[in-house]
Amino acid sequence: MSQLRSTLEFLVYDWLQAENLTSRDRYADHSRETFDAVMDTCERIAREKYAPFNRTVDTQEPTFDGEKVSQPQCTHDARKAFADSGMLSAAQPYEKGGMQLPYVVEAAANSFFGCASISIGSNLLTVGNANLLRVHGTPMQQQVFADNEFNGRWAGTMALSEPQAGSSLSDILTRAEPDGADFDSDALGARYRLKGNKMWISSGDHELTENIVHLVLAKIPGPDGKLIAGVKGISLFIVPKKLVDTDGNLTGERNDVALAGLNHKLGWRGTTNTLLNFGEGKYPVRGGAGAIGYLVGKPHEGLKCMFHMMNEARIGIGMAATMLGLAGYYASLEYAKNRPQGRPTTEGGKDAASAQVAIIEHTDVKRMLLAQKAYCEGALALNMYCARLVDEGRTGAAEEAVRSKLLLEVLTPIAKSWPSENCLEANSLAIQIHGGYGYTRDFPVEQYWRDNRLNMIHEGTHGIQAADLLGRKVRMQDGAGLQLLAQTMQATIKKAAARPELAQYAHDLNQALQDVSAATQAAWLTGNPQEALANAVPYMQAFGHTVLAWVWLDVACKVLEQDASQALAANAGRINAISYFYRYELPKITAWLNVVNARDMTCAQMPVEAF
Repeated sequence: MSQLRSTLEFLVYDWLQAENLTSRDRYADHSRETFDAVMDTCERIAREKYAPFNRTVDTQEPTFDGEKVSQPQCTHDARKAFADSGMLSAAQPYEKGGMQLPYVVEAAANSFFGCASISIGSNLLTVGNANLLRVHGTPMQQQVFADNEFNGRWAGTMALSEPQAGSSLSDILTRAEPDGADFDSDALGARYRLKGNKMWISSGDHELTENIVHLVLAKIPGPDGKLIAGVKGISLFIVPKKLVDTDGNLTGERNDVALAGLNHKLGWRGTTNTLLNFGEGKYPVRGGAGAIGYLVGKPHEGLKCMFHMMNEARIGIGMAATMLGLAGYYASLEYAKNRPQGRPTTEGGKDAASAQVAIIEHTDVKRMLLAQKAYCEGALALNMYCARLVDEGRTGAAEEAVRSKLLLEVLTPIAKSWPSENCLEANSLAIQIHGGYGYTRDFPVEQYWRDNRLNMIHEGTHGIQAADLLGRKVRMQDGAGLQLLAQTMQATIKKAAARPELAQYAHDLNQALQDVSAATQAAWLTGNPQEALANAVPYMQAFGHTVLAWVWLDVACKVLEQDASQALAANAGRINAISYFYRYELPKITAWLNVVNARDMTCAQMPVEAF
């Protein structure tokens, strides 16, 4: 993990200047030394408790005997080590038992776990669940549920999808009705009884913690007893696996949340993925029928509350995709350096009597390695930049905080979608470099690809992210977010244009930015959403490539600012990566934007029967 560590240090300290955050009151107790100590701890735990067992959890999937989920001991050990490290509450204030770390440092430290074994579990949902309750929960809900998630006693989930309603949340059928039974725990919030089914719930049942806190979307029936159509009828509820009192103690009574079965997926096999039945009567709760749930926020504002967790999870999935891409890159780089095959081509052809060379000497292998580097290190830079925006939003001056939050809104679909597509391609290239061996389980790259393939679907498919970007994010506040992103890019373009080595790239990025802006206008020229969104995915691909070109150019500016003696090889690698991206990748946006500009309806108007 030494290469990951050096890359993170360059991005966090040199490029993003994270040490400057210690001048702010919230982070005043910290220093480079404390930041490094956190990364040291996480790197060590990842190396000792995660990496050696990545294959174990892939081959020894969770099992369910009808009552209890079983997982290998290494999963329990890894989860305990993570919780004991305090990383669950790393960004929480001291008075809540946290380290009060900047989010950019927390994200960097957590990246070691994703690189070592995403399948063991990232604890992403537990932290996101608790963070949501910090914002939208009552003081008692925060104390009982969020605090016990942050301290590691309990785990958390998000329960949105249903068997008949995956991404279409307006079609959920889980219902919640007010509960008039006499309980001692009314202080936990307005109490409801839930009935319904939830599908694809990651970490929905396990024995890793003493309790699991489900955040469940459900609809409250209207006066006529019918569910309100659309997303306006959705509310959000805390539904614990085991019932608790106001002191956070288990009451000894099981809530009516039943595991109906485990989903066995292509990747992330070490993480339980579940079908949960709420209120089916397997574990009847005294006083009535249905699972006990406590309302979070106001009735019918559940989706608004849940987006707090969904947006956090989307950025987390982008980070997971990035780390899987980097894991594959590091593995294929090592393989390419040590695998002898073939001989160099000279003017006289190949000399069969000469010694074989390592395959990294071959141009096409260099191409595939350079593509992986450009994709994955670029995605990591984007992830870290977004993490820095979170810190600005939390602790920056008022105007800067507002700008940072708006910029993060626009970038979130890209932070999720771009790594999940392009770092998956990096994993495919890692298999290609291994040749036939890459298909086998003797090498890790096939697992990295399988694990990463899930991330294009996790937390909203490509199509959903694209519709969010073109349909909402670039248009919100009369395009203020897009204008802010353009201004931020222009600052980098101006800086790079002053350097002869980067002037051409600055020109190319400026042209790409103009092309994306023009395509945004062209897509909505008729005001017809069907025409505008017909090519939302190509639009997002072009937008994402433009964003990554900007990130790489900004990184290159920092590289050239440094003393030539600093990390010469690493910086040369970064400069070559930007060359690759601008020459091989950025030109792709022309084809993507052509169909956007034309509002091409080839796909939209394809008759169903013609398939």
